[in-house]
Amino acid sequence: MKAVRLTLMCHALTQAQKTGRLHRAEDGILPLGQPPFADLSDVPVLAAPERRACETAAWFSRPVQVEPALADCDLGRWQGLTLKQLQAEQPLALAEWLQDPASEVHGGESFAVLCQRIAAWLAAFDRPGEWLAVTHPMVMRAVLVQVLGCPMGASQRVDVVPLSRLELSFTGQWRLRLG
Repeated sequence: MKAVRLTLMCHALTQAQKTGRLHRAEDGILPLGQPPFADLSDVPVLAAPERRACETAAWFSRPVQVEPALADCDLGRWQGLTLKQLQAEQPLALAEWLQDPASEVHGGESFAVLCQRIAAWLAAFDRPGEWLAVTHPMVMRAVLVQVLGCPMGASQRVDVVPLSRLELSFTGQWRLRLG
């Protein structure tokens, strides 16, 4: 079995993140100039299907493979709403969603379902070598839940900032790589 090194990277900053608005699939990234990380031109790149992930992955100027399993959590009716609006208009629903990983109060995908999707993707990932996958904060939290075997609620204690990276390795089991 050849080793796998998988680096997950959060997409670059979006206007939604900057203003406290929940994401929409069509949200793009804010202009940043040159990517603030080392050249990864020899590393195959996967990207979640949303525009912000694909635009971030395009910085690597090579073909990018879209990976549907890396899609952001579907927030249903809440897509595009601001947190302030939800706090004012649906405080109990927002509190439920933040406290209960199985909550689908917004009519979309729960964090628990996202964790199941990511667990299946990680279990099936059998591509040896080094890989880069550009995705989203909630997906990166779901990966941490799976790799560390921690309770889903622990994901609320992890801040995933734009362009942050999570390094994993696999040789029989997934391991977190601190560097």
